Amino acid sequence: MPDPYARPMQTSFEHKPLEQIETGALIVPVFEGKKEERFGAGALFDSGEVAGKPLEMTLLHHPPGIAAERVLLAGAGKPGKFDPAEMRKLAGAALRHLKSKSVKTMALALEAACASPEFAGAAVEGAILGDYEPDRYKTGEDDKKSVDRFVVAAAPESPEVGQAPSPANGPLGAAVARARIVADAQNFARELVNEPANRLTPAKVADAARTMAAESGLECQVLDREQLERLGMGALLGVAQGSAEPPNLIVVGYKPSDVGSPVRLGLVGKGVTFDSGGISIKPSDGMEKMKYDMAGGAAMLGAMRAIARLKPAIAVTAYIPCVENMPGSRAQRPGDIVTAMSGKTVEVINTDAEGRLILADALAYARRQDCTHLVDAATLTGAIVVALGHLNVGLFASDDGMKDRVLRAAKAEGERMWAMPLEDDYKEYLKSAFADLANVGGRWGGAITAAIFLKEFAGDTPWVHLDIAGTAWLDESKPFLAKGPTGVPVRTLVRLAMDWGGTS
Repeated sequence: MPDPYARPMQTSFEHKPLEQIETGALIVPVFEGKKEERFGAGALFDSGEVAGKPLEMTLLHHPPGIAAERVLLAGAGKPGKFDPAEMRKLAGAALRHLKSKSVKTMALALEAACASPEFAGAAVEGAILGDYEPDRYKTGEDDKKSVDRFVVAAAPESPEVGQAPSPANGPLGAAVARARIVADAQNFARELVNEPANRLTPAKVADAARTMAAESGLECQVLDREQLERLGMGALLGVAQGSAEPPNLIVVGYKPSDVGSPVRLGLVGKGVTFDSGGISIKPSDGMEKMKYDMAGGAAMLGAMRAIARLKPAIAVTAYIPCVENMPGSRAQRPGDIVTAMSGKTVEVINTDAEGRLILADALAYARRQDCTHLVDAATLTGAIVVALGHLNVGLFASDDGMKDRVLRAAKAEGERMWAMPLEDDYKEYLKSAFADLANVGGRWGGAITAAIFLKEFAGDTPWVHLDIAGTAWLDESKPFLAKGPTGVPVRTLVRLAMDWGGTS
């Protein structure tokens, strides 16, 4: 794959008076109910032209008394509700607003309560994520605009406090550097998801994983069709048999230098590079978006990219089963019965419920490889979108401790998740007269029955399932994020691994 960072935006931290920062635009968050008197902005607040509402952008040219060419008053909303997640959005929206006006360099002012590592990191993440554009295959250069540099700036402490200005490698500078790693990893995942299916086949995903692993110092193994057959992965292979593209299972591993923890976290991601639905073919309307059906697998590769650089204290291994689901002459049919690697038999009622089949074998393999805890992420069901819309990831957990860990990580990273039920009674929907399980459970509770299906293969290993079908893709752009792949839940997975080992 081409390098998505061929023209990277530089990011850095500066500790100096805001009026001395030489930049194309100084971004200043302004709040509702708090009048900004500097930069000649007071009259704008008095007239009501600026109110500080969330993501309201007002650009001032040639402001008096500062080195910056412009000041962007960026609406931050109510002070009590402004947290790092809101800062991430504000930074992304501000960058996209300024980039549209061909501003090449910009600095975001961290002041007062926002001058903390959490806010500094969120600002950089928001800027890097906001800078991403899904326009790789547009050939015209006229409309392509870029940002050269984004700075997070904090004024030095007052002399009476008796503290020296924080160096660039202090807590704020370290937060900026960490944020760069995580946001680049999230954009790496977005770049993979954005690739069309004719350019990103299962084999090409494997190539991208090998390249990433080699650059990051990670172990990488790709199991081919013959190896999958020897392992007895009938569920995965059944999905793949309708396509001319051979399937694979990608395994990418990280080990800490001091293997003191017995924890081995397994990250399992759905990697369907294109989902036509198979014989149970999807409607044509919107099918072009089904290149995003490998977003879970891409998120796992993105997370591993960051984990390799941040070095948590626990071992982490990603497992990405990659297939293409096509209605070829050899495709599996409704009514077929497959035997999964675990030995369980599955009646395939609907070939469009293929993600759970490939995940079933990948989860079983991860358990065989001695993973002590499991998290999977998949664009699994339309039912989760009906339940939660496009705002929350549906979270299902077999273990309360695992659920709490993932929810804490998600909250810290501003990736919204909602815990869904997983009672055993739902397994009744998956009864089959001919096999151990059916792969669908009828109309009701579709996201839950899909999770119940996966639970059968996660066994007694503490496990969390993230249904990202409603959150992995934006049908329309946001002020802070381009249309297309979002990279959810890369940040949560990285935080989960880092916090587990007691590091951050």
